[in-house]
Amino acid sequence: MCTLVDFPVDDVAKHLADPATVIWLDLYQPSPEDMTMLEADVGLHELAIGECLDKGQRPSLNRYPEHLSLDAYGAALDPESSALMLFEIAVFCNDRVLITVRKDCGLDLEPVVAGWDASPEQTRHGVAYLLYGLLDHIVNGQFQAVRQLDEAVDDLEEQLFDARRSNAQPVQQRLFQLRRDLIALRRVVKPMEEVVESLLNQDVLAVGGTMAPYYQKLHDHAMRAADWTDALHDLAATTVQTNLITQANRLNTIMKKVTSWAAIIAVPTAITGFYGQNLPYPGYGSASGMFVSTGLIAVLSVLLYTVFKRNDWL
Repeated sequence: MCTLVDFPVDDVAKHLADPATVIWLDLYQPSPEDMTMLEADVGLHELAIGECLDKGQRPSLNRYPEHLSLDAYGAALDPESSALMLFEIAVFCNDRVLITVRKDCGLDLEPVVAGWDASPEQTRHGVAYLLYGLLDHIVNGQFQAVRQLDEAVDDLEEQLFDARRSNAQPVQQRLFQLRRDLIALRRVVKPMEEVVESLLNQDVLAVGGTMAPYYQKLHDHAMRAADWTDALHDLAATTVQTNLITQANRLNTIMKKVTSWAAIIAVPTAITGFYGQNLPYPGYGSASGMFVSTGLIAVLSVLLYTVFKRNDWL
């Protein structure tokens, strides 16, 4: 098998004339003219080319007479904002050609190439192994993103029950951002399980024999990532509900305290208002009236404070 690097797209048809040649062609935001050229040289289907040029495709595997067409997404968390980033990639492959079409610059394929170079004995399996290395890199990235989001959810759960936190807004913003990220990640992780499973049942690209255990392991990895994403999605929804309940409980506690202090403050207000009326009352016109009113304020205030404290209102 001959593997070619650094050659112009115009030479694809010439190199494919050699039956021992296996080609990997990596394209970054190709033009319609580039894809039309490959349609003639490699036999790409026009429907597959049309989908490739459109962004926002659902991860899927489509079978055409001469090749397979695959859409997938790499995933990572932004180191600064911790927000989820998705990188779309389209793949065309048959027994001799692997074409990757990157629709943005986020997905780094250097680790994929390093993995291929580290296992030269496996490259004899041709495109089946090259595609495995690419998908394994994508699934590993998704799995790492799920793990990081899981850790972020755990940190938020601790903050939700931190009674000392004074400002709940940053926690709420992070919580809803995590939930959005999990929904977006779930949309790209769940279909990967079906994509890898479908590859095991295709005859356009032979992945049986020696390569079957690799793809089976890849399928298990994708399934674990999908199950973990489902669990995190449910956990995030539960955390949102817990946050709302916690906020309601804190509000109730605050209202109880405010009401209790208002009741205590109402005692001296009522007594001094009574003694301030323009009518005779016990102690009217003498110092004893002041002592009686002051004593009533102190006794009733202490009594109310004790009752509220015993009932956990203060």
